[in-house]
Amino acid sequence: MNLPDGSPHHQVQPGQTEADAPATMAFPRWQRPLAVVAHPDDESFGLGAVLDRFVLQGASPSVLCFTHGEASTLHGVGGDLRTIRADELAAAAGLLGLEHVQLLNEADGGLGLVDPETLAAAVTHAAHRSGADGLLAFDLSGVTGHRDHIAATRAAVSAGNALGLPVLGWTLPLPVAEALNTEFGAGFAGRTEGQVDIVLEVSRDTQLKAVQAHPSQAIPGSVLWRRLELLGDREHLVWLRPP
Repeated sequence: MNLPDGSPHHQVQPGQTEADAPATMAFPRWQRPLAVVAHPDDESFGLGAVLDRFVLQGASPSVLCFTHGEASTLHGVGGDLRTIRADELAAAAGLLGLEHVQLLNEADGGLGLVDPETLAAAVTHAAHRSGADGLLAFDLSGVTGHRDHIAATRAAVSAGNALGLPVLGWTLPLPVAEALNTEFGAGFAGRTEGQVDIVLEVSRDTQLKAVQAHPSQAIPGSVLWRRLELLGDREHLVWLRPP
């Protein structure tokens, strides 16, 4: 797997020494990463394995979630999704070992209608509060194409620019995105090999426990489970704002 200039991607293995790897190709050694997401469960189904990797290397991650996810079309348990999903997020964060979770009150499905400066300011405030030394978000496409995901990532990049912080984006390899779109009629976006900066070997044990803490969304047979199956033990990352 090569970069556009022909140089190889840095495939980061658990316990691997990265001292000789270029900063833009190595998995970052941040101590206080802040994950910026749109909905409860994005931190688990999407970023869970990457957050777990940060924890395993001694970091103390935090999460900023913009909405309560009340507009989800998945409703695996009875009750008010707004309350249920807030509780699920708290439970999943505990399993992932996250230091702090901030859950805001933006409308699920309407994040793209909010003033971008307001969203970026929320990320900036959360970064100051957590002492963040880097930001983690979905790719610029939102990965699933969801407008809330796109708005959350744009806010993270804007805040990263203002604070001088690097921003790392979670993405999918293009073949995985295409397979999901074919099988489920979904709208996933992926990256070609040359567009991916880091291929990370991960364990999914903790991530899967965190996912199970979201019973309203962890519906058997859903596209979310299939995505994890196709990804196997690899996650793919791109620099949205390089270090």
